[in-house]
Amino acid sequence: MSDRIRIGIVTTHPIQYQIPWFQALAAKAEVDLKVYYGLIPDPRQQGIGFGVAFQWDVPMLEGYAWTALDNARARPALGRFFGSSTPGVLAALANDRRDVVIITGWNALPLLQALWACVRLGVPRIVRGESNAMKARPFWIKVVHRLLLRRYDAVLAIGESNKLFYLANDITDSRIFSVPYFVDNGRFAAAARALKPERYGLRRQWGIPEDAVCFLFAGKLEPKKRILDLVGAIAQLKDRVAGVHLLVVGDGVLREQAQGVARRARISISFAGFLNQSEMPRAYVAADCLVLPSDYGETWGLVVNEAMACGLPAVVSDRVGCGTDLVTHNQTGMVFPFGDVRALAWTLESLAADPEALAQMGARASERASGYSVERAVEGTLEAVRYVLRAAQ
Repeated sequence: MSDRIRIGIVTTHPIQYQIPWFQALAAKAEVDLKVYYGLIPDPRQQGIGFGVAFQWDVPMLEGYAWTALDNARARPALGRFFGSSTPGVLAALANDRRDVVIITGWNALPLLQALWACVRLGVPRIVRGESNAMKARPFWIKVVHRLLLRRYDAVLAIGESNKLFYLANDITDSRIFSVPYFVDNGRFAAAARALKPERYGLRRQWGIPEDAVCFLFAGKLEPKKRILDLVGAIAQLKDRVAGVHLLVVGDGVLREQAQGVARRARISISFAGFLNQSEMPRAYVAADCLVLPSDYGETWGLVVNEAMACGLPAVVSDRVGCGTDLVTHNQTGMVFPFGDVRALAWTLESLAADPEALAQMGARASERASGYSVERAVEGTLEAVRYVLRAAQ
């Protein structure tokens, strides 16, 4: 009989940022891992919110064992709490007899169905959610969070504000394990190094002036990410600072409006559209600084990890979840008050005025991002697993 730890992970669908975590866990000799997906999306389902149908161009289903749960919805969809339903998770977990199950949040019905199944089966459970302590919540939501989190034997904290969220919901420090949010730092850094000699060619491709300070927006063009704030800030800069350009990577419902505002303001801007994972380093190499002006809906902002892994500093609003961890003001980037377009413009102006200091920030940002790695995530995960298994004995 094997003495390997049988770990199950339940998640909504294959997410590009989770795959290296699964693969690294599965590679551990002491781990028998199986991932349970609520849905394997087709290009149309995958493209919801991105403005274009697509499939990720990095391997998503290799290097670990997985299964797709039967979906009870006739037309399952991502992005809605009740868009999927997988009541069969109970039978799947009962059949596979996992020692412990990790559930990746509570923002979709299949995740709560998995929690209920674990409770019914008496399987120890761990949660890895993204909620943070930055956002004020109504009393009834706080009550729901406390009742929900009591059902877990341990929690995985993706960052400092996420940990504070758990502490505020009566989770003791001994049940919180650090599993920092990460991207595949090695892949992004290696791609950036390989592309660096092509920087000016990439700039020409997107119409970025060779000597311009290029700010980058990368993400869905949706309300929570506040692309219009950034376009407005660049518009304020154009008469004060020469040689500033904005590169916009992504697509979504606000693209046409953002293009209209940019056109009327006559700013130097390029819209690259959607870029897949393997293409993103091209944008980071072409740019000088990432800007993420999002609201509280940006519970983390993994695009900041990506940019920093490629050597870029980041400007974020004070509502972006990763700011506490990754963005030290004037060291690895800058933080500005959310929604204050004038403050954002002044922040970008100060950075554009000193490209050398901007590059130094980028070097420090790269070092900071290296600490948010898959290795640390796996280490913290296994600490939590051993903790709950000891408690269950």
